[in-house]
Amino acid sequence: MTHQVHAFEPPERFVAGTVGPPGERTFFLQARGGGRLVSVALEKVQVSLLAEKLEELLTEAQRRFGVDLPEPPAAVGDNDPLDTPVDEEFRVGTLGLAFDVDTATVVIEAIAAGEAEVEVELDDDEDDEDDDEEPDEDLDRLRVRLTPEATREFIERAKRVVNAGRPPCPLCGQPLDPAGHLCPRHNGYHR
Repeated sequence: MTHQVHAFEPPERFVAGTVGPPGERTFFLQARGGGRLVSVALEKVQVSLLAEKLEELLTEAQRRFGVDLPEPPAAVGDNDPLDTPVDEEFRVGTLGLAFDVDTATVVIEAIAAGEAEVEVELDDDEDDEDDDEEPDEDLDRLRVRLTPEATREFIERAKRVVNAGRPPCPLCGQPLDPAGHLCPRHNGYHR
């Protein structure tokens, strides 16, 4: 089966966003450019880790390669909702990050979650030429190339999106529903 690589080098817009009310949100990465719109679904923790690791990548690029980094934006940048229609191309399983020294850009690659298929071999004499292949080589992917400035803007928005959910319980840290929750620190009593 063939795979698709959705490449945006650079995109007109690349953001993290959500659809749905707090507690039921679905998180997306969305890239727009060249008349195309691609949205891929992922978990909240993936968005949070992506922002954190991008911050670390920019710091390391500055330290090792002397890249000039912009300051985090003082004013709120892109706070618009996701572009519609939000059609999920695939669910992200793996995120990859790289810094291209030649172009001084950050490369983000979101790779589709692979289906856990167990293949049963019937013939042991078969030559396996596919053993050298990476297991995710036939999976769809979204590849985006961003400048350090655009990366900073993405990081700030991703942090805002992650923090815009339900507030945490001050005792256990689990999200509070509007009706409260069963707090393990209160031996199961509603808080």
